[in-house]
Amino acid sequence: MQYADLGGVLRTIFTIVCIYYLLKFIGKLLFPIMVKTVVDKAQENFQQQQQNYQRNQNNQTDFVNTNAKSDKPREKKKVGEYIDYEEID
Repeated sequence: MQYADLGGVLRTIFTIVCIYYLLKFIGKLLFPIMVKTVVDKAQENFQQQQQNYQRNQNNQTDFVNTNAKSDKPREKKKVGEYIDYEEID
């Protein structure tokens, strides 16, 4: 039967504590960099969407203006006649 000696247990606990603090330190250094990268990427995507939206709006405005300048008057279709109802007491 094998028994754990006190030196091995202390060494294992010390190793676990060192790894914990090392990861915590690296996390404090890398987390702001990762957040900044994600925010910058989101900002680029937002700006790209805004530019695409503005281009589409300009294209639609040009399209509407060219169609509005046609020489032919548009016919208005009459679907039915208007009936005015009165209340009867």
